[in-house]
Amino acid sequence: MSTKTAISPTAFELVSGLEIHVQLNTKSKIFSSDSAAFGAKPNAHISPVSLALPGALPKMNKEVIGKAITMGLALNCTINQTNYFDRKNYFYADLPKGYQITQDNKPICQNGYIDLVLSDGTEKRIGINRIHMEEDAGKSMHDQDDNYSFVDLNRAGVPLIEIVTEPDIRSAEEASVLLTEMRKLVRHLDVGDGNMEEGSFRCDANISIRENGTEEFGTRCEVKNLNSIRNVRRAMEFEFNRQIEVITSGGSIIQSTLTFDADLGTTAPMRTKEMANDYRYFPDPDLPPIVITDQWLAALRARMPALPREITAKLMADFGLNNSEASIFTEDKELLDYLNAALALVKNPKSLINWLTGPIRALLNEQDLTITTFKVSPAQLAAVVNLVDEKKITQQIALQQLLPAIQSAQDADTDVATLALKLNLLIVENDGELAGFVDQVMEKFKPQVAAYKTGKKGVLGLFVGEVMKMAKGKADPAKINELLLEKLK
Repeated sequence: MSTKTAISPTAFELVSGLEIHVQLNTKSKIFSSDSAAFGAKPNAHISPVSLALPGALPKMNKEVIGKAITMGLALNCTINQTNYFDRKNYFYADLPKGYQITQDNKPICQNGYIDLVLSDGTEKRIGINRIHMEEDAGKSMHDQDDNYSFVDLNRAGVPLIEIVTEPDIRSAEEASVLLTEMRKLVRHLDVGDGNMEEGSFRCDANISIRENGTEEFGTRCEVKNLNSIRNVRRAMEFEFNRQIEVITSGGSIIQSTLTFDADLGTTAPMRTKEMANDYRYFPDPDLPPIVITDQWLAALRARMPALPREITAKLMADFGLNNSEASIFTEDKELLDYLNAALALVKNPKSLINWLTGPIRALLNEQDLTITTFKVSPAQLAAVVNLVDEKKITQQIALQQLLPAIQSAQDADTDVATLALKLNLLIVENDGELAGFVDQVMEKFKPQVAAYKTGKKGVLGLFVGEVMKMAKGKADPAKINELLLEKLK
């Protein structure tokens, strides 16, 4: 009688691919003129097309096609210049037609890739199988009434692109980096807002396992509607371990659709997984083929901006930033635009970058602002940075007094140097007065002076701070330091 050898959990590897749903930031829906804006009262953004009333016909939103192509170009895809739409038949309680208009066997973008840089510095290429256009479904609400579910159709017909990767992901970290880079691209290209909390950037994860060294894929399970990068990692790690436990216990994986419980960190089955033929795809007879001309495609290519990866490399090369510092700008298009506007006006670009990644970033967080609502223009911040670098004002006074004065000024074009002079914030070049302050501080702190002379050099900061107080912040700390060291000899 033979016994089966136990399989070690470490003998397995994760195999995963993501289906990333990106809500496009068009003003209107994909097949109607209804507003696609988020946050309206329930069923405020509907029309006969959204409600699928008899005789209401869809009409394609051209901007959706342009944004889909832009994303495809960024992901190195082949663009299909003749496009068809299909009906995906499925019971959507919150999509009145009873089917979804999507693309099946010939999507607008195919066969692309994205290169990732992982935490250990290694690179990983993830293949992009396809990008297709489709409409979103509405929203069912089950917590409004004990007996009924409510339906809000504002989201029905909102334009989506679905980015489907190849099953090239081998760890939760790779999935996390991939989603971070995708969201960065979506925002940078102005394709969507990438807001996972509002559901405009979400993903499904197809997860399976196989023994190391084998080529054949295992049975996959799909975890639906993951709405944060952290939850994608958690769901992937849990499901990987769950499937290992099932297999090593002698069981088999059932292909199914799962939901993820963010509170418990666990997955649970929703239903057995549908196959493509269950959806009974067929061409939508209401929408004619869409032909993308060579001229339009060339124009979209010509409008492509530098991509985040290129910008990161340039910032690192030009200004000596590390990857994490450069990523601050590539993750925030408005901040990058602000930087570029100020760079031409500042004398020391690295100082400007240090301000934006340090004190300005902290100030925006503290005041709950974005760089677009920050009432200091790029030119004004450049002028502030120049004043500090030229030792005409201290950084402390600039942050605590000059910037707030600029923010509250009635005139948006207030001249910074004039305002600093008017408020008496500039450094006073008076060595005699500073020397007097130094003498007073040394007299006041005789024990600390004695301690300094016995080797406790740390008290020097105390002396500098006290002299700065007496000078009301309008002195050059380097000059104070120089005078103190001279006296302490």
